Amino acid sequence: MSEELNFVQRARREKLDALVAAGVQPFAYGYERTHLAADAIAALPADAEEGAEVRVAGRLVAWRGHGKTAFAHLADSSGRIQLYFRRDGLGDAIFSQLALYDIGDVIGAAGTLMRTRTGEVTVRVTSVEMLAKSLRPLPYGKEEVVDGVTIRHSGFTDAEQRYRQRYADLAVHPEVRALFIARSRLLTAIRTFLDGRGFLEVETPVLQPLYGGAAARPFTTRHNALDMPLFLRIADELYLKRLVVGGFDRVYEIGHDFRNEGIDRTHNPEFTMLEFYQAFADYREMMSVVEALLVHAADAVRAVAGVGERVPVLAPPFARVEWVPSLTAALGADALGMSEDELRAEARRRGIEKTDTMSRPKLLDELFGLLVESTLEAPTFVIDYPVELSPLAKPKRGDPRLTERFELFARGRELANAFSELNDPIDQRNRFEAQARLRAAGDLEATGVDEDYLRAMEYGMPPMGGVGIGIDRLFMYLTDTANIRDAILFPTMRPE
Repeated sequence: MSEELNFVQRARREKLDALVAAGVQPFAYGYERTHLAADAIAALPADAEEGAEVRVAGRLVAWRGHGKTAFAHLADSSGRIQLYFRRDGLGDAIFSQLALYDIGDVIGAAGTLMRTRTGEVTVRVTSVEMLAKSLRPLPYGKEEVVDGVTIRHSGFTDAEQRYRQRYADLAVHPEVRALFIARSRLLTAIRTFLDGRGFLEVETPVLQPLYGGAAARPFTTRHNALDMPLFLRIADELYLKRLVVGGFDRVYEIGHDFRNEGIDRTHNPEFTMLEFYQAFADYREMMSVVEALLVHAADAVRAVAGVGERVPVLAPPFARVEWVPSLTAALGADALGMSEDELRAEARRRGIEKTDTMSRPKLLDELFGLLVESTLEAPTFVIDYPVELSPLAKPKRGDPRLTERFELFARGRELANAFSELNDPIDQRNRFEAQARLRAAGDLEATGVDEDYLRAMEYGMPPMGGVGIGIDRLFMYLTDTANIRDAILFPTMRPE
């Protein structure tokens, strides 16, 4: 194995061997830490030169030696603190072992707080322990101080490698850690909002005998013991609505869905989805809920240092536009009155590819995405979709060609999708069968007939409003993140 190591890695292995020879355990079991770096800095009063004893632990990110003394910076989840080592404070043996330490090592250090002549809060180290020897150098960049401001030049600029080695990306880029802290705060805020409105968080199957709730191509697998095919879910919808039949009036789930589709700047095959359902509400009531939820979520992300300045100010009510009039205006012709052949010809003329295998609903959806969706910058509700695009939504009151459905768009991206949910089992069966015919004709995104779901509806499904919000895309919008891989800790990648 040693032949495969580069010079730096070999040098670090040699230091590891020297530590072991000196009786040092280079990979510890634990360390009793009393303060995070930020807490230790705050513990020294502004007018004090000396302070209490602290025990800190983290990664070495800077080091400079001066004969019988050395300074280092230790970083943890809260920030950095300076360490000061003296030979006469540690003893010759321990101080000599510092030469075997490297940038990236995880150490524990105990000592008293002090303030240097430059005013920096520092730990005067009286004992130090190696907690994890770094055998591979992290790609730290260089730092320089310009007009009193520290400017860091990244040593890890290859985007693909940063996605593959997210652990290294997080270790050397505090701003990336801040971004994912903000994502966690977003999820917490969503849960707090829905819990406060009486919603119950539930968990539904990821492995399903039938898939449904969206138009998407599924991933397939097989259960060996049951000798049956299974699908990774493409949506949570049908199981959550079964729970409403069972008597849970307000339910939600935040979970992973899987769609066997392409990968691009806004699509990852595995993604996080929020779905929530409220009995006795319709799609107009759910618009108000979505507006309030997004404002609450945006406030939580805005509160995260280093991220908050990106977050737009959301001011309900959001704009509303109707699906059919907006596409008709963009086409210069009645969108619903056009035949499938006319729609296909129009799609080709506008540069949409692979139109030969597209169904009429797919053609309408592609044209809408190109001509209308992509133009919506401010948060905008698009309402009243054609029935052929919405197999799970109730017909619009007064116009059965349409459904009571809205989607929320911002910066040309879909953020939310919602319906006045269909609760007529006879109508639902007809729509399922229409989907099954599309699938038989070659539409791989169409679904089939879910007999168990129809049985649940036949017991009596309360009217309800339902909403799906893509967490990844919402987070991208709130933080002005252009690529979904920057919003997911471990995005799907080809093998190296």
